[in-house]
Amino acid sequence: MSAPLVIVGDCLRDVDVHGAVDRLCPDAPAPVLAAESRRERPGGAGLTALLASRSSSRPVRLVTALGEDAESLRALLEGVDVVAATAAGTTPTKTRMLAGDRVLLRVDAGGLGDAEVSSEVLDAITGAGALLVSDYGRGLTADPAVREALTAAATRVPLVWDPHPHGAPPVPGAMLVTPNMSEARGYVSEIPGYSREFRSRGFPHEPAALGEALRGHWGVDAVAVTAGSRGAVLRGATGTSVTPADPARGGDPCGAGDRFAATAAVALANGAALDDAVRAAVAAAADFVAAGGAGALDAGDPEPEAGPETPTDVVAAARERGATVVATGGCFDLLHAGHARTLAAARRLAGEDGVLVVCLNSDASVRRLKGPDRPVVAEADRVEMLRALAAVDAVEVFDEDDPRTVLERLRPDVWVKGGDYATDELPETPLVRGWGGEVVAVPYHAGRSSTRLLARLEPEPVPTGGTP
Repeated sequence: MSAPLVIVGDCLRDVDVHGAVDRLCPDAPAPVLAAESRRERPGGAGLTALLASRSSSRPVRLVTALGEDAESLRALLEGVDVVAATAAGTTPTKTRMLAGDRVLLRVDAGGLGDAEVSSEVLDAITGAGALLVSDYGRGLTADPAVREALTAAATRVPLVWDPHPHGAPPVPGAMLVTPNMSEARGYVSEIPGYSREFRSRGFPHEPAALGEALRGHWGVDAVAVTAGSRGAVLRGATGTSVTPADPARGGDPCGAGDRFAATAAVALANGAALDDAVRAAVAAAADFVAAGGAGALDAGDPEPEAGPETPTDVVAAARERGATVVATGGCFDLLHAGHARTLAAARRLAGEDGVLVVCLNSDASVRRLKGPDRPVVAEADRVEMLRALAAVDAVEVFDEDDPRTVLERLRPDVWVKGGDYATDELPETPLVRGWGGEVVAVPYHAGRSSTRLLARLEPEPVPTGGTP
């Protein structure tokens, strides 16, 4: 069996009380929450261990401090082997009061005294195949014996450190440290004589500069500064890499940092390169938020999976918020300025809160329309290119020769054609108008087309006979 991934850090208890608010207190301008449900889960290093155990093929062990309520907390950590230092008091508990998805108030209670670190705790650190320190500032990682064991382990196995502003600094030799932007700024501000002029240069320069300063200050291999919906910036010995995040619509960000750190640690434990581990962590954190975050977890349930957002999902979300759905279509074989103008115009028709869906001819459909040598760019690559454009919210591939079937499924408010089409004569016009939609043509870029571009790339025929 593989040596375990060992999570070292402070375990918390998280409680969410959900309810509804329809009145204020008679004696104060405060909302009255009519509680409907109460959900309890492990927090801090406990949540990190739970997430890691659900995504790792190797065993996961949690090294933490537990108090008088140890048994009830162990029950929440199903599937995780817990090695605990003992401490007086009860597990720190954070209770959120929520009306719908809105947090009204958080109540913190409980706390532990100094933990008695046993040889079992130190042996668990020594026997790790990889380590993740999930520091929540409660004192375990500041213990001299624990720090000595972690420092020694960092010379042998991958060690990821997820720091906390009130916690101990990472041990030298850690492979990866994962502060968020706010934390990184706070740590750098404590470095004597360090200039903060780089902040005016924005993202991603600021997190790269923060990462480099902290990498040298802490004596660690690499620092990944996480920036929420913008992704993460990894600064290592060989330079900087940026991993943007796919936008997560809605969702609860609670626990996203734990999901990021757990994914990176699992990847590094399995031999992944640093940049690959960070890319996996960014994607996992975005999916975690989109699926509801830590608030969607029950102790015995598997981690929720958001899955890729389909065009149908995008359209449904737009309808729910009363936004405009615009669609346009075509082969988009070789992207050019004409395509850019059409997509930009369609995006403007959608408005600030609306969505633009591109209906894309499949490879088979393009071959029937354009000939056996088309498309030049395969379907998967065309989808990826279009999805990367800021104007485009989703891409739906269709196999028919015209878009009526896919339009019937999506039912956009506006169907956009780029070029000099007579919209009344298009075969799809009666269909779109049948559900109250509108068909419009937008200005196009004369002389720009994939066919013309390809013609220019064809080699000139070699003359036969005569003098060369």
